[in-house]
Parts: sequence; structure tokens; C-alpha cells
Amino acid sequence: MSVPAREADAGHESEYDLLTAALIGITLGAGLTFMLRRGPSGRRPVSPVMHGVGRSAKWAGRGASRLGTAGARWAAHRGEDLWDAIPREEIHDRVSDYMGRAREAIDDVVETELKDLRRAIRRQRKRLGI
Repeated sequence: MSVPAREADAGHESEYDLLTAALIGITLGAGLTFMLRRGPSGRRPVSPVMHGVGRSAKWAGRGASRLGTAGARWAAHRGEDLWDAIPREEIHDRVSDYMGRAREAIDDVVETELKDLRRAIRRQRKRLGI
């Protein structure tokens, strides 16, 4: 494969990365907006889920008291170990990188569209004699 062909492939890859980052951002934003907005009834769509989670937690608390606090302590300790195993900084870095690339891609597209619109306006003014 020639050098220009490899560079073209790399360019296409970066375009797909930017497109993927933009789609992820749009999907997350739309999903969060949908979950947190208020519906016609005035309640949030996520409210029934949170109510169910609360009920489940209450039920689990009753079960833990029946089993004794040793089970609850074991679960809490295991949860801390799992929480510590999550690579939060790496996730933060990757998401920040994706968001930065998406922001740059969106800025480039908006800039290009504005240039095209300005040209179209100039052509129309010229055509109308303004």
C-alpha cells in the first residue's frame, strides 16, 4: 500500500472516530434529556425506576437484618473492591478525548456551513441587485 493510500485510510479512520464520538455524545445527551425531562403528568420518566430501586433497597435491607450484619459488611467490602477496580481516570480521559474530537468536528462543520450560507446570501443579493 502506498503512503498516500495509508494517509487516506488514516484520514477516514479519524473521520469515523469523530463521527462515532459525535453520535455517542448525541445519544447520551438525548437519553439523559429524555430521562430527566418532565412529562405531561409532571413526573419524570425515571421516577418509577427510582421508586422501584428504593423499594428494592428497602427489601434488601430487611433481608440483611435477617441474615445479620456480616452479610451486609461483606457486600459493602466487595462493592468497594469492585469500585476501586474501575479505571475511572482512563474512562474520563477517553470520554474527554471523544468529546474534544466531537467538538472540533462540529465546529468545523458549523464553520463550513456558515461560509456556504454567506456565499449563498452574497449570490442572492447580487442576483437581486442589492
